[in-house]
Amino acid sequence: METTTDWAAIAAELERLLKLRATPFGMKLFRERAQMEAIPKIRRPKAIHTMDQIVAQAARLGWTVGVCADDLVGAQCRAVVGLGRAKDAQWQSGEQMVGVWYKTLEDATRHQQAMHCVPDGMYEALAVSPLASGRLGTPDIALFYATPGAMMYFINGLQWSGYQKFDWSVVGESACADSWGRALAQRTPSLSIPCFAERRYGGVLDDEMLMALPPEYLPRAIEGMHALAKNGLRYPFPQYSIQQDARAGLAVSYPGAPGA
Repeated sequence: METTTDWAAIAAELERLLKLRATPFGMKLFRERAQMEAIPKIRRPKAIHTMDQIVAQAARLGWTVGVCADDLVGAQCRAVVGLGRAKDAQWQSGEQMVGVWYKTLEDATRHQQAMHCVPDGMYEALAVSPLASGRLGTPDIALFYATPGAMMYFINGLQWSGYQKFDWSVVGESACADSWGRALAQRTPSLSIPCFAERRYGGVLDDEMLMALPPEYLPRAIEGMHALAKNGLRYPFPQYSIQQDARAGLAVSYPGAPGA
């Protein structure tokens, strides 16, 4: 039985702590299309879209949207989330990207091999929805867009307790493989620099990064950010003069430090 989580409260606290401009949202895969279609107030596309557009409809418009393989524009979008049988020989070669993003077929093939993707054949449908709506129950992953400064603060919150070093990749174009693809496939926090397609078709702003992670990490990060705030470490970070004596500022955070 699924435990009850107050996703509205978690989303509100993320928005407050990180000053988010876009809605935090969830993503969930379904083995059967009917499971996705049973979600309350689910919207279904009336046109062919990229996954970037579907994600943006949750993050920018607050919609709950469900898709199947046939709703997505091509194999690249389907492959990352494992819908349909997208990873055929043509997709693996990356031939459609030669001369567009990569000089040679070898370069394009290496790019395809580097992408984090959900395995084919396991799921028929996917849905995205604002985290606060609770319509997905517990989503497979939670996602939010934020500035680099806000992302650093969120990561600091994750590292407050149970410290771990995070290593992230940059696949280049198709950066959704670095965010929702990686988080879905590896069940780990995944930060990305959104790519051209996300910015062109998904409305991602120039100063935004994307975090995707299993939702159980969110309470831990929020608890960590609360602890940091008690130490006077809050977002947005207050600027300190680039010419002023640094010791007075450092003394606030590190009492008794040498030279403070």
